[in-house]
Amino acid sequence: MKTIKPDELFSSLGGFLKTKGIELNDGDYTHRIRKGCNLLSDAINATQSAVKQTKVEVDHALDQLRQTIHQHTAPPPPPQPKNKPGAKPRAPRPNSATTAATRAPRTKAKTKAKS
Repeated sequence: MKTIKPDELFSSLGGFLKTKGIELNDGDYTHRIRKGCNLLSDAINATQSAVKQTKVEVDHALDQLRQTIHQHTAPPPPPQPKNKPGAKPRAPRPNSATTAATRAPRTKAKTKAKS
């Protein structure tokens, strides 16, 4: 947002009151209203700059949080094979499904019947 100039709020208020039939003439109350408007514009400008700075800091903290979550929840990288130079690569082990198919079928053991 744009910053508010010190007398901008007072002039806007004066214009608004003039449309309603109230004119701000020089006097004690006009000086107090001007000081109040200047104080309000300073507070608004300070709040705007604080919000901008806070947004930058929150965005930075969120980026760090996302990075930390990613590091803790990402799947671990696959293990690297530890081959020594000049060593022969091993043949893959057969899985249990292929070895079970080549085995002889199992038979039930005979049990003696009681007489």
